[in-house]
Amino acid sequence: MIRSLPVPARVRTWSLAITLLFACNPPTTPERPQAAPVDDRPAVPVPGMVWIPGGEFTMGSDDTLAWPEERPAHRVKVHGFWMDTTEVTNAEFERFVKATGYVTDAEKPPVLEEIMKQVPPGTPPPKPEDMVPGSLVFNPVGKELHDCRYLEWWSWTHGADWRHPEGPGSNIADRMDHPVVQVSWNDAVAYCTWAGKRLPTEAEWERAARGGVEQQPYIWGTEHPTDSVVKCNSWQGSFPQANTARDGYVRTAPVGRFAPNGYGLHDMAGNVWEWCSDWLDMALYTQRAATAVTDPKGPAKSFDPDRPFEPLRAQRGGSFLCHDTYCWRYRPSARQGSTPDSGMSHVGFRCVKDATTP
Repeated sequence: MIRSLPVPARVRTWSLAITLLFACNPPTTPERPQAAPVDDRPAVPVPGMVWIPGGEFTMGSDDTLAWPEERPAHRVKVHGFWMDTTEVTNAEFERFVKATGYVTDAEKPPVLEEIMKQVPPGTPPPKPEDMVPGSLVFNPVGKELHDCRYLEWWSWTHGADWRHPEGPGSNIADRMDHPVVQVSWNDAVAYCTWAGKRLPTEAEWERAARGGVEQQPYIWGTEHPTDSVVKCNSWQGSFPQANTARDGYVRTAPVGRFAPNGYGLHDMAGNVWEWCSDWLDMALYTQRAATAVTDPKGPAKSFDPDRPFEPLRAQRGGSFLCHDTYCWRYRPSARQGSTPDSGMSHVGFRCVKDATTP
């Protein structure tokens, strides 16, 4: 699968598009796994958050579905932490913006110098008319997947931002309980800081997503999702031609509409990709497979041989675009990355909090 775009319309558009291309695979409804015993839970609960017990688990996957960056499976230990029960919603993000006056990356004009740092030498600069606020938006194409050009279903859309996820003609008036999208890693960090929280590490995110179940391909267990066996908000039908919305949603779904995992977390598979704090290193697991690590914070910098000029932050969980014919990345071990200033119509986030944080 190609991991880089040819000529950029803007760095955040490219990375986002590249990232989105890998979003695919659903989970959460019938068979619900039992979480591991919770014996380290703090006495005082945190509203809107679930306690994720500390412990050692197998991170990554050697399953036949796993992509190279998910291998090899290896042992990791994390200490307990709190995690948001759901993804951050439009209503919650709006409260943050009203309280702080924050302006997201998608609402700012791109900086040419930053764009040119992240593309191969000799790449033509973006057209002047594209140097305006905007972001990447997914739109179905009237063709089957094998007839499409790579990324043909993504468009750099002027005026696309968290308030207008699909561009100027869209709004979130009836989507306040949906996950906020078109937010960059920078935007997510700003929200977390305001809320007294932080983004999860990749290890924390995967520990939480597995819900106490070891080495299963999906967060709900082993049952393979299909167009008729719906487990989460993902794509049903012919990707990227038509979404039949058998799960009830063509794009994002209100948070908490699908059954929680073993820890009580909703939408850890599908709906939107979620930012993590780590840089994304595609070869990281090979480097640390020999010895179990405790509370890994990720590499010092990102590494992806197919995108050598782009600094990439990790994303987890898949999105409403996941489908088996494309990428099946709604599995808990699936990973991808995007540049920190990039936002997209299928990327959001949730927060975590340390047990010792007031």
